Amino acid sequence: MEFNEILERRRAINFFDPSQDVPDELLRTVLAEAAMAPSSFNLQPWKVKVVRDPERKAALRAVAWDQPKITEAPVVLIVLGDRDGWKEGNPTLEGHFKHNLKPEQRDWFLNATKTLYGDTSEASLAFAAKNAGLFAMSFMYAAAARGLDTHPMDGFDREAVRKEFDIPDNYWIPMLIAVGHRKPDLQVLPKAWRQSVDDMILP
Repeated sequence: MEFNEILERRRAINFFDPSQDVPDELLRTVLAEAAMAPSSFNLQPWKVKVVRDPERKAALRAVAWDQPKITEAPVVLIVLGDRDGWKEGNPTLEGHFKHNLKPEQRDWFLNATKTLYGDTSEASLAFAAKNAGLFAMSFMYAAAARGLDTHPMDGFDREAVRKEFDIPDNYWIPMLIAVGHRKPDLQVLPKAWRQSVDDMILP
C-alpha cells in the first residue's frame, strides 16, 4: 500500500465488527512498527495497556462516556506518556543510554534531558504527551497499512481510568485507541474539510 493510500484509508471508525478479532501476533507487529516513531532524545516515553477481556472493556467503557466502540472493537489501547521518562534510572532512558551512548556522555545527556523536560511539571507533561502522540499516530498509520481500523478517543475520565487500571501517577493518558475492523458495508463519508497549505503557513 502506498503512503497516500494509507493516509486516505486511516479513518476514525466508530462502528467495529465484533466478530473479527485482531490476532496478538498482528497487534505486536503493529506496535513494533509504531515504535519506530521519533522521540525526544530517543527516550521513547510511551507505554500501552492492551485491553481485550470483555469485562475489562466494559469497565473501560463505563468511564469513557459509554462509547459502544470500546466494547465492539476487539482491542482497546490505553496510551500512556511517561512524565518521568527523562529521569536518571528510568528503564527506557537507561536502555537508550546503554545501547546508543558512551559513558563519557552520561553527565551531558542527563543534564540535557533534565533541563529540557524536568524544569517544570508543565514541561514534563508536554514531553510525555508530545512523544506519546507521535507514537500513537505512527500506530494508527501502521495499523491502516495492515488492514486494521482505529479510532483515537479523548472522551474519558482520566482519573477514573487511572484508578480502574492501576496506572501509576507518572503516566499521563493522552488517548484511548480502539483497534479492529470496521463493520462490513459500513458507509464511510469522505474526509472532512482540512485547512489548505496556505492556511497552515503563518506569514
